[in-house]
Amino acid sequence: MPPACQKIVNFKTRLGAYILNNAGVISIPTDTVQGLSCLPKFENAVQKIITLKRRPKNKGLILIASDIHYLSLYVKNPSTLKNIPQNTPTPTTYLIPAHKTASPLLTGKFDTIALRLTDNLLIKELCQMTNSALVSTSANIATKPSATNTLKLLIFFKDKLDFIIPPQNHNNQTSRIINLQTGGRVR
Repeated sequence: MPPACQKIVNFKTRLGAYILNNAGVISIPTDTVQGLSCLPKFENAVQKIITLKRRPKNKGLILIASDIHYLSLYVKNPSTLKNIPQNTPTPTTYLIPAHKTASPLLTGKFDTIALRLTDNLLIKELCQMTNSALVSTSANIATKPSATNTLKLLIFFKDKLDFIIPPQNHNNQTSRIINLQTGGRVR
């Protein structure tokens, strides 16, 4: 990548982190689909995502991170995070018993929380710059296909997103979801 392009990418990442650190909602390409993200500590931002997607509150949301230490606040027993396999060939989200202080907006009607580790460079940089896991959910209105370009993001969400890092690929393959305690596959 030419140096000028690299500077633009770095600027977008830094701006995205700044907006996240200030309770914003952004759209980013993840290791699976284009997503909507915010920091889980900002309940108003989490609620904004749920409202934008027209998503039922009882479904919960996924937290993604580049390292397990960003996820330890949200689980009942942080040592269980060591059981999450690293670098799975298929992006995999794991259901783990949630800490009693985990927001119901994150857990939904469940006593578990959905967590995914990823080696995605953008996610890694955003986690480092915010010192946090990220809320991650597909960039769509409930029941509709996920947005695959900036135009679709604008059609779905108008001017309600605080920032967009445009889609870089059209993966559109959602993660599989596995209950870490039982090994049962949910999706």
